[in-house]
Amino acid sequence: MNAANEQSRLRAVVDTAVDGVILIDARGIILVFNPACERLFGYAAFEVIGRNVKMLMPEPYQSGHDGYLRNYRETGERKIIGIGREVMGRKRNGATFPMDLSVGEAEENGEPIYVGMIRDLTERKASEQALREGAERLRALVETAVDGVILIDSSGTVLMFNPACERLFGFSGREVIGQNVRMLMPSPYRSEHDSYIGNYLRTAAPKVIGIGREVEGQRKDGTTFPMDLSVGEAKQDDESIFVGIIHDLTARKRTEEQLVQAQKMETVGQLSGGIAHDFNNLLTVILGNAEALSARLKARADLRTVAETIVTAAERGAELTQRLLAFSRRQMLQPTAINCNALVESMQVLLKRTLREDIDLRIAVTPGPVFAMADPAQLESALLNLSLNAQDAMPSGGVLTLSTEEIELDGTTLGRHADLRAGRYVSVCVTDDGVGMSKETLERAFEPFYTTKEVGKGSGLGLSMVYGFVKQSNGHVAIYSEQGLGTSVRLYLPAAEPDDDQRLAPRHDDFAANEGGDETILIVEDDPFVRSHVISSLETLGYRILVAADGREALNLIQGGARPDMLFTDIVMPGGISGWELAAQARVLSPRLRVLFTSGYPQETLTRRGQVDQHAMLLSKPYRLAELARRVRETLDSLV
Repeated sequence: MNAANEQSRLRAVVDTAVDGVILIDARGIILVFNPACERLFGYAAFEVIGRNVKMLMPEPYQSGHDGYLRNYRETGERKIIGIGREVMGRKRNGATFPMDLSVGEAEENGEPIYVGMIRDLTERKASEQALREGAERLRALVETAVDGVILIDSSGTVLMFNPACERLFGFSGREVIGQNVRMLMPSPYRSEHDSYIGNYLRTAAPKVIGIGREVEGQRKDGTTFPMDLSVGEAKQDDESIFVGIIHDLTARKRTEEQLVQAQKMETVGQLSGGIAHDFNNLLTVILGNAEALSARLKARADLRTVAETIVTAAERGAELTQRLLAFSRRQMLQPTAINCNALVESMQVLLKRTLREDIDLRIAVTPGPVFAMADPAQLESALLNLSLNAQDAMPSGGVLTLSTEEIELDGTTLGRHADLRAGRYVSVCVTDDGVGMSKETLERAFEPFYTTKEVGKGSGLGLSMVYGFVKQSNGHVAIYSEQGLGTSVRLYLPAAEPDDDQRLAPRHDDFAANEGGDETILIVEDDPFVRSHVISSLETLGYRILVAADGREALNLIQGGARPDMLFTDIVMPGGISGWELAAQARVLSPRLRVLFTSGYPQETLTRRGQVDQHAMLLSKPYRLAELARRVRETLDSLV
């Protein structure tokens, strides 16, 4: 190959090179400026060849360039000679750009010349900047994420542990990073973890990869918590790394448990309410006939004692059904604005007389009065019941504390009380330092008929009655207990203003007793035993009686010309016409007809179902003869 051909080929290489090629002499004068350089710097070759290379440099490279060359020639120091030095170039328009400069030395006519290979770094720098910004955004996302983000390698070593993980597990990042992830797992997950990863890497079976696997985590203090774990795989330097997204399920599990408990209690409540209704019909007959028998056996003291024993047993049965109705939230309540501090303080005398001498009673009410909307008699009964339970939990004596507090429940606290509305509540709390409850007892404490006491020492309805009363009052009840440390039962009742007063109709025992009369009463009762008892009782009081077994039969009597002074009707009856509907249709035919309703369900339940107006006259079953006489007379004497 001759020199001309070699030079031609070398020129072709330089001219077609992707990277810039520039040749300068020892003084910095440009000798060669290839097309790639023209594209990079924006100059044509003829504009730069023969001029100093400093024209292509921004400060500080421009002022230092001659010194670099001179220093190199004098000392041989290779400061400007080498591969891949990053510097800045200046375009014709004055804009600068990053470039990779590799400089080599050659010789021509005994003088040194320098060859520069220039690669534009603009795109690479932009990509690196984008990667840096993306990494920063990703880090910010990971650092501020609500869920935990953890990164491990194929051996299980933790590479990343974000702040949410620190909060969840109680470890700081420096305590975990570099350690095996097993430290965050309880058994059996801990012993099985390495085999999961090994099996996945060998077979690619996605046992550890996927979304929404429920497992348990272990905190620094050794406690465990449920979590949702989603695992993904990535590659780093051809090695597998695994990214875990961790969502704490503690709050959701608590809400699910509350929902299951509420559904269970609602089911049992419906069952117990229905049983109580049927029992009330039976008890009405038993109680009424036992009273009648007792009155007729005045000359037989021995037999009269038997009759009175039946009366007492029936009354105890009525109390039992009342407790069932309390649990099922179907009892009759008279809510009013209660000063809870005053009520708790007023119970001191009663409690000190009731409790054993080794029980130290303490009252800790909040400063200033706090008012709650609830039935005061039922609240007193609940606190007495809880205090007696607390006494039983302190067989060797102890401290019993009744306290009050006004609190505000909002979105951040309602997770613990998912069935409450946000707002102001009054907390009335009964606390003891007794034996505490086991986990099983705590879970079943509100179930009716569940008791840990000996047979005959408890009905198992005390706490269920408290539960029903508080729930019916639109409140919440919670138990906190540890074995050996004691128990705290906290009642949350809706707060009220002092002038709020939502009293319902006065209770039956507020009326004075009245005698019988000679008016005509239409009795409508589907239960033949109850019907027979009511007929006998009202006839004994002197009233004239008309009888119907259901609503249709009663309407037929009135449409046929019967004009009773009063309608005494059960509300829930078969035949398609309820007592409420019967009364409405009967009053169209006889506008001055007075109506007294009766039911084994209390008024509040019937009102909620739309079966009776809350101001209607209602006699709840079971009732005694004196109460029947009083309510009938009162209804007859009332204005229509």
